[in-house]
Amino acid sequence: MRIFGLVVCLPLFVLSGSALSAEDNGGATEHAPQTERAPNIVFVLVDDMGYGDLGCMGSKDINTPNIDRLASEGVKFTDFYANAPVCSPTRCGFITGRWQQRVGFEWALGYTADRQRLIDGEWKKIEVMHHGIGLPATQPGIAKMLGAAGYANGVFGKWHLGYDDEFNPLHHGFDEYFGELLGHADYYRHTYYDGTYALRDGLEISKAEGYLTDLINERAAAFVRKNADRPFFMYVPHLAVHAPFQPPNRPDPKVTSENMLEGSREGYKAMLERVDDGVGMIMQELEAAGVSDNTLFVLSSDNGGERWASNLPLFHHKATLWEGGIRVPCLMRWPARLKAGTVSSQQAITMDLTATFLAAAGGETPEGYVLDGMNLLPVLTGEIEPVTDRTFCWRIQRNNRRMRAIRHGNWKYIDDGGTMDLLFDLEADISEHNNQNAIHRPNDNVRLHGDVPFQQTIYDVHLVGVVLTL
Repeated sequence: MRIFGLVVCLPLFVLSGSALSAEDNGGATEHAPQTERAPNIVFVLVDDMGYGDLGCMGSKDINTPNIDRLASEGVKFTDFYANAPVCSPTRCGFITGRWQQRVGFEWALGYTADRQRLIDGEWKKIEVMHHGIGLPATQPGIAKMLGAAGYANGVFGKWHLGYDDEFNPLHHGFDEYFGELLGHADYYRHTYYDGTYALRDGLEISKAEGYLTDLINERAAAFVRKNADRPFFMYVPHLAVHAPFQPPNRPDPKVTSENMLEGSREGYKAMLERVDDGVGMIMQELEAAGVSDNTLFVLSSDNGGERWASNLPLFHHKATLWEGGIRVPCLMRWPARLKAGTVSSQQAITMDLTATFLAAAGGETPEGYVLDGMNLLPVLTGEIEPVTDRTFCWRIQRNNRRMRAIRHGNWKYIDDGGTMDLLFDLEADISEHNNQNAIHRPNDNVRLHGDVPFQQTIYDVHLVGVVLTL
């Protein structure tokens, strides 16, 4: 499969400081020692949440006490990134633990996608919007790897990695699924704006009634109760706070293509606070079962916020490669291993969570399958110093927007549609206001590894069909 004309060439990236193999994982075995039960793992992925929309991230108008607790009792990242500036590719990066372009994902599935699929060696255009493309079930994934390590796996929420049954989460190693298959849906009627019904319970159409966020919260809490006596992995990718901007207790009007982007900051606030309620429900079940301290609980967003969100102090929003489109909150709580109240400036990205979860569980990758993410636990526990020279790459290749960006250490380069070269020192200029390109390019002061100039390296990178060696 490919989206937006991306030709997949492997290896797509070789990124300094970001690859993890089974050998790099401290010789992790299939099962954790019986004397110390492997941790439960919970990952709540909010959709389109703004960088500044949590109390622990500085919000003054949105109340998120349960989410804030993850920060006060664990780790808050300041320099955490989404794998992509939109939904599907970030989710693909998490499930596979690798750059999403390796399997052809570069944009969100749905009405904005240019859909093509490799059939009998040829790229064929897929005309029907919701069918024919998705994440192939033949791909290794986090649930399959954790299942092999003895975990029960559940996913509750927005899948957005393929609508057809062949792409269903049950074929990706999850034992239980409930949620919306598509990129958005009416929160009450569970239909896409074109009328396509999206709610599933496993492979079956679900006619469950109620507000989607509430339904997800209830199923997630029930999964914890049902599996508290064994290690489990629970992935909770909320549709909230993605459009349509329908708050709780307001089912009308029905969502249409004309009104789906209507909303308000107050409505957005209510939607996010209902997600926070769900985090509280999960925590309550973990505590009731006595497994809260040995649960690795992570919350993040799939990309930056848009419209009613606040990304302050970052610039711009979702669907761009400015910091507001890709830098996201990430909170990580695990009392058994992580020190409460930690603030980490370790540069990290969504696919690092895959490597981190697998390492925490004592799991293994399939033979020959190398993750692109980094296990963050050694940094967070103080076993090693922070890795400061990591390199992340992003690209948007759309008819209405073309951007390339690379972050290396504190430096970030942006090519915004070929209009100009922009270079920012993010440590000093998080809002990307002061272009350093004119200062550093002539003097060649900013370099990557060895004698390779930073600017020249970036000019040579096209993010596809090349091996990036830094």
